[in-house]
This record gives sequence, structure tokens and C-alpha cells, in this order.
Amino acid sequence: MPTPLKDTKSDAVGSGTKSDVAEHLHKAVCSSYVLFAKTQGYHWNVVGPQFYSLHKMFEEQYNDLFLAIDELAERVRALQARAPFNLQEMLKTGSIQELSKLPSAEEMVKDLIKGHESVVTDLKAGIASAEAADDAATADLLTGRLEVHGKTLWMLRATLQS
Repeated sequence: MPTPLKDTKSDAVGSGTKSDVAEHLHKAVCSSYVLFAKTQGYHWNVVGPQFYSLHKMFEEQYNDLFLAIDELAERVRALQARAPFNLQEMLKTGSIQELSKLPSAEEMVKDLIKGHESVVTDLKAGIASAEAADDAATADLLTGRLEVHGKTLWMLRATLQS
């Protein structure tokens, strides 16, 4: 949970507050970080007939997530809240869970679909919060990420079709 440095009535705009927006961003950072780590782990460990295409696709996806996480966390800081700083917090706060064993290539794709769907849910809640707080910058940032996750979901789902 982010710790706001300040959240006074002067911070409130619309029907939300900066701390509400920061809380949603914080969760998006946590979920995205777990998804990043999972995607990178799958990149390293994927095997099978689709190895090369999945290996490359996962690499593109974790590189995108890495850059996005930094941008999201910096927006949390711009809202004067603390960004997440350890893995336990990210696992506890985020909406994505770790798996106990390494899945097959097809299961990796299905798990990443589930992870991206979870991040989409986080982003939509964040957009609603930002709009309620009249925070166009955050709403725009999250909307951009929503578009990327939508495209990623399309690509992942397409790999499962025959």
C-alpha cells in the first residue's frame, strides 16, 4: 500500500484524491512487476516446437513491461506517494500470483494471458480513479498501457489458435 507524503483537501479534485490514484498506480506497478518477472522466466525456460517464436515474443513483452514499470512507479512518486520497493510487497499487493512449478509452453501462454487480463483490470480501475480525481496525466498513462496490454493479449491468444 503506498504511503502518501501528503493528501490534503487541496489535493482532492473531482471525487477522488491523489492518494486514491496513487494506490491504484501502486497496484498496477506491483502486478506489472510480477508479470514482468514471470514473462522473463518463461523467456528463459520455454521449450518445444514454438520455442523460437515464443522466446522472442516473451523477450519483447518483458522489455516493454520493464520500461512501463519505471514510468508507472515514477508517476506514483509524482503523486507524492511511495513506490513499491521489494518483491514481497509486489506479490502481496499485485493481482498476479506465482506458479509453484514450471509450466509447458502452452500453459505459459495461457498463464500470461491470465496475467495480462489481471493487469487490464488493475488499469481500468486506475483510469476510473484518475478520471474521478481529474488527473488527466495518470488517466492518459494508464490508457496507453491498456492499449499495449490489449495488443499483447491478442498476440498471446493468436498463438493458441490452430
